[in-house]
Amino acid sequence: MKPRVMKGNGSGIGMRAVWLTAILMSLNVSSAYSEMYIGGQVGTTFFGDNNKLTRVEITDLSAPPGSFLTPRGSMSGRDLASSPVWGGKIGYYFPKVSWFGVELEAYYSNPHIEQGPTRVSILPGTVVVGGTVTSGDDVRIFPGDNFRVITIAPFNLMFRYNKARFQPYIGVGPAILLSRIETTEVGFQGTQSSTKVGLNVKLGGEYFFTEHISGYGEVRYNYTRFDFDATEAGGFGFTATYNPIIFSFGVGYHF
Repeated sequence: MKPRVMKGNGSGIGMRAVWLTAILMSLNVSSAYSEMYIGGQVGTTFFGDNNKLTRVEITDLSAPPGSFLTPRGSMSGRDLASSPVWGGKIGYYFPKVSWFGVELEAYYSNPHIEQGPTRVSILPGTVVVGGTVTSGDDVRIFPGDNFRVITIAPFNLMFRYNKARFQPYIGVGPAILLSRIETTEVGFQGTQSSTKVGLNVKLGGEYFFTEHISGYGEVRYNYTRFDFDATEAGGFGFTATYNPIIFSFGVGYHF
């Protein structure tokens, strides 16, 4: 009696194994080496409650000079226009802990202050150092002002999953925010500047098209509290919270 010969799909199994190997090789990337990278990015600030100056407090007046308010006056939040954002970054992941790295990034935006009704309140009994002021609580139409912010995050701590072509990551670190307001209203022309240290936090994902070229997208949150002094031309000084949410995407090169 002849032994049975199994007619099978050995070739089919072999092809499936080849395809499975190819897929796994396409998904996995080496994580045994350190890497330095650079990237460029563009994006936009997010619409909503985060896209405004909030907790606005009036601190001083321009006339007479040095008129500081005690207690401070208040203003309702001032809406900011949505703004394009562009910038770049450079970073380094360490060889023995390749899921951890450090990054420097900088980006520019001009979320101009929009024209609109704003409630201004100065409490009765306010003490004014350097002059006098009339207390009140009213709504005024403030013109739009030019507003720009340069953000420099010198030391982001970066954490990533680096076992596949798609690599999610988070980053957190201090930020230096340099802001400038230019008022164009007749009789109040002037500029106010404020530089503060704040917070930079981001969450993103990066896809490696090749070992060296990647594309990424991220959402970023900044927080600081600006302090603008009154200008000699007129108006008032104020403090305000700036905490935008920013969406951006870009292309990176890994050395």
